[in-house]
Amino acid sequence: MHRLLLLFALVLGFAPVAHAQDIQSILQTHADEVAKPGRRSVDVVLADLAASGLPGVPVFLEKWQDKSVWQRDDGPFFIAVEDGDSLAITDIDTGDQDTAAKDEFTQLKPNGGVRRLIGTALVQFQLMDPDLQRRTTAVASIARRPEAAQLGPLLASIEGEADPALKARKIQLANFMSARFADSTDDRIAAIESLSTDTSVEARAVLNQILSTSPGLAVELPTDQNIARILNPGEDMTSDAAYALLVDADLAALRTPPATIRAALEDNIVDGRVGDVPVAQLNTDTNRERAYAQLAAAGKVPPLVTAVDRDAALAKFTFFETYTEDEKAITDAALAALGSVETRVAAGQAADLALDALSLASIYFLAAIGLAITFGVMRVINMAHGEFIMMGAYTGYVVQLFVPSYTASIIIALPLAFAVTFGAGVAMERLVIRHLYHRPLETLLATFGISIALQQLAKNIFGTQARPLTSPEWLDGALVFSDVIQISYIRIAIFVLALIFLCLILYVLKRTRLGLEVRAVTQNPGMAASMGINPDRINMLTFGLGSGIAGIAGVAIGLYAKVTSEMGADYIVQSFMTVVVGGVGNVWGTLAGASLIGFLQKGIEWMNPSNTLAAQTYMILFIILFIQFRPRGIVALKGRAAAD
Repeated sequence: MHRLLLLFALVLGFAPVAHAQDIQSILQTHADEVAKPGRRSVDVVLADLAASGLPGVPVFLEKWQDKSVWQRDDGPFFIAVEDGDSLAITDIDTGDQDTAAKDEFTQLKPNGGVRRLIGTALVQFQLMDPDLQRRTTAVASIARRPEAAQLGPLLASIEGEADPALKARKIQLANFMSARFADSTDDRIAAIESLSTDTSVEARAVLNQILSTSPGLAVELPTDQNIARILNPGEDMTSDAAYALLVDADLAALRTPPATIRAALEDNIVDGRVGDVPVAQLNTDTNRERAYAQLAAAGKVPPLVTAVDRDAALAKFTFFETYTEDEKAITDAALAALGSVETRVAAGQAADLALDALSLASIYFLAAIGLAITFGVMRVINMAHGEFIMMGAYTGYVVQLFVPSYTASIIIALPLAFAVTFGAGVAMERLVIRHLYHRPLETLLATFGISIALQQLAKNIFGTQARPLTSPEWLDGALVFSDVIQISYIRIAIFVLALIFLCLILYVLKRTRLGLEVRAVTQNPGMAASMGINPDRINMLTFGLGSGIAGIAGVAIGLYAKVTSEMGADYIVQSFMTVVVGGVGNVWGTLAGASLIGFLQKGIEWMNPSNTLAAQTYMILFIILFIQFRPRGIVALKGRAAAD
């Protein structure tokens, strides 16, 4: 194998070797080895084929590996395909095709071990193939099953690699393989140390392979092995597992299981006794073991091995784990590198969790900001707010039915969803809400009934199946920072949209006359009316504005969530919690509440990932406790409205 590797390195990385006459001549020189190859004899054939430098060698190796090479009775080899009782044969060197009788040929059928060696040789040829796809396939093949023999040819192929991406992949893979297979200890340690900043799954797999262990035992701890750790039976491993190691090493007898004891006692009952123990007393482990021991002493059953015997046997030996890697310097370097990688992975997971929480907070902010404005100004508990989100999502779906460009459809859908839900909100306020001011229970029941009616209307129009709201191609995929940290482009877009709306709402409330009037009505409706502001008009516009923002939120949410008639119900509870926790009628409070709930929910889900219902329950309990200590929310209103 060393000779084969050297020849491949010469062929692939350095000056070419003089060509032989043809492939057929080489095969005839080793006809017996080719016809009936073994794992040792095939090395000579592969080495001579590699040294020849003939361009047809890779094709021949592919066909040989696929059992598509046949030998004619008079000796020559051909590439052949069966066609009934005949063969379609191809000359190995010239490529000339012909047909021949099948009974004149014998198919070469190399075994699995030989085919693996041929595959290794083939991959090494493919690393320098002019075709980029074949080189890429060869690198992928090495990555799936790396072997020490592949390291040299892989290193030799890096300098001449023209494709930058594939060259980077070759360098990375060569680094992984050097950590495991490099001849020099210093080279292996250098490669291992370079992995200390690589958080990829492949890098961690390489380090874990270097640090793989196997259990061992001895009377005294050996000094000639690379000990990973000492195992204490009963703590680091169960006593039964430790005793099983003794049994496997023929250092102890197999412990007698309870079922065997019971069967032996049942077979040896004489006159109502087993030995001198009455059957009526065989209801305890102690008496059963005593009776069985008497049978063993009489030679009727194998000797009894009890828990006491097991513990006594375990006390005589030291149990430990040894690294499969013999050199301690290498395992020490791998341990240090793996510790560094795990620290980076933990930090990456925390960052990834924070990005997910920030994304969820953006969604909750979009869903709740309209409700915060409505609830803060009008003190109206609008249970139909979720249905305005649903209406916005369906508006986006309908637009995409008529506008084939997904980018253009989203651009059109956002203002159209605002207009539709703004109009629906104004109509709802004029027809229902205005007659129920200062009657919170009736308002809650009325809006709850409206929400049910809107859900049923959506079912009648669009059906019960989820409808697609497709995002543009430029929102497909995710922004990948590393193997650990990534976030989808849709969530980034929602985050950006939330920032835009935060700025717009702050501008409207702080820099426009409408905002001034809204803040005046929020702080003191009576005083605002005495200053010439029409509270009814402000309530109508505020309710419409809040509903319109919910419609835009529906388009954004519909890009990644299901669009159904019930989708609003998935966000109404979180929206109310966001408003109440953040502080009623305050934009900054809504932002703070959305952030708290988003991060809290993701944190609870991380601690309890298998039960999302329990996570939501814990979150609600936490919020209930939070409100007990801060009933006005994180950012409480100031002025007279704060006392209402």
